[in-house]
Amino acid sequence: MSPLFQGIITILVGVFGCVGYFYAANLLLDKVIFPARGPNIGRNINRATAVRPWLFLLPAILALSVYLVYPVVGSFWRSLFNRSGEEFIGMDNYGALFADDVFRQALFNNALWALVVPAAATFFGLLVAQLTDRLKWGNIAKSLIFMPMAISFVGASLIWKFVYAGDPDIGIINAVRDGLGLDPMDPIQVPFWNNFFLMAILIWIQTGFAMVILSAALRGIPEETVEAAIIDGANPFQLFFKIKVPQIMGTIVVVWTTITILVLKVFDIVYTMTGGNFGTQILPSYMMTLMFRDDGRATAVAVVIMVVVLPVMIWNIRQAQKEMR
Repeated sequence: MSPLFQGIITILVGVFGCVGYFYAANLLLDKVIFPARGPNIGRNINRATAVRPWLFLLPAILALSVYLVYPVVGSFWRSLFNRSGEEFIGMDNYGALFADDVFRQALFNNALWALVVPAAATFFGLLVAQLTDRLKWGNIAKSLIFMPMAISFVGASLIWKFVYAGDPDIGIINAVRDGLGLDPMDPIQVPFWNNFFLMAILIWIQTGFAMVILSAALRGIPEETVEAAIIDGANPFQLFFKIKVPQIMGTIVVVWTTITILVLKVFDIVYTMTGGNFGTQILPSYMMTLMFRDDGRATAVAVVIMVVVLPVMIWNIRQAQKEMR
């Protein structure tokens, strides 16, 4: 069967299957289970109304259970066995992880990424959103800044490989060093600081995302508030930091946590730029390294990543709910 024909069948089955499910489920609920007739008509209508939302949620709940809950539980259970899956070893994989220097370095690097990238991307996004709103050609500037969002992480990494190239004729950093009479160097091989050079790539990409969200939030600030502050003698800095920023703090937090979740799962940039070498290992790249060894710790690393991401995700959901109230 050709892929095109297979895709068409999948779409038709999915669309008409959903329509058929909702029609049959409502028919069964209203005509058979809780019929709107007889002496209990009022009670049946109320019961049907209470059950109906769960009929709509049931397909999503089943899909999440099969493709999310089951793999998570299965991964944790699998992490308690050796690589072959034949011998139950309990928490030995986790003990071996925390005793590994490379894992501890990856954990430290992940924490460093989580601190620097969301803060920098949110700050630059907020700064650009404020400045471009005051320019006539602000929309053009926003388009240029948002453009990296359309590039994949691998593509962006390849672009920045040329920026960091050791050849002064290619790399911008070494071109500047050559102009100053300094010897060329490879920035991504400098321990510790090379992590910040890799972070710059994700900051470059995510600044556009932060800018778009925060720009919309800034435009939603009531003009009366801004005009009242100006009449009271507020200067531009006071207007921005004491009037505008507090009113969009909820949006700032959501942007911050969204980028944090992305950072905790980032893999492509490190794998493309260094492969985790030169002290740049992070948890996802470390997990990929273990997957290709005769080692049973890769699943344990996946569970650790999930545990690290989960609190940030819960916080993000709660903040989003507050914004909707």
